[in-house]
This record gives sequence, structure tokens and C-alpha cells, in this order.
Amino acid sequence: MMAELNPIGKFLILLGGILVGLGVMILFIGKLPWLGRLPGDIFIQKKNFSFFFPVTTSIFLSFILSLILYLFSRR
Repeated sequence: MMAELNPIGKFLILLGGILVGLGVMILFIGKLPWLGRLPGDIFIQKKNFSFFFPVTTSIFLSFILSLILYLFSRR
């Protein structure tokens, strides 16, 4: 009979997985030159001012994260 994990153990495992995922993203984010430069991202540059708002990139990353969380939450 297997002992049930307590809630703190589950939380620490989840937190560790999130940290590993963030670490991998940080390592490989520079290898994706198109990320942040998708069509639909807003970039305005004036003489003394620049503004960047990655609309399409945010939607894309939100979709990917939602898909991953959906796949992991299925039991």
C-alpha cells in the first residue's frame, strides 16, 4: 500500500517543476528569434521614445501554456 503524499510535498514537487520549466525557457528563449517579433506585435519608435507591446506573442504563449496545463490536469 502506497502512502499518500501530503499537500506540502505536492506543492514542493509542483514548484520544482515550474522552476525547471522556467529555467529551460530562459536557456532556450534566445534560440527562438521569431518570439517577440510576430505579426501583430506593436512596436512604436519615435525620436526619444520607444514602445513595445507583444500582443500576438502574448496570445501565442497563453495558448501554449493553457494547452500544457490542460494536458497535465487531465486524469
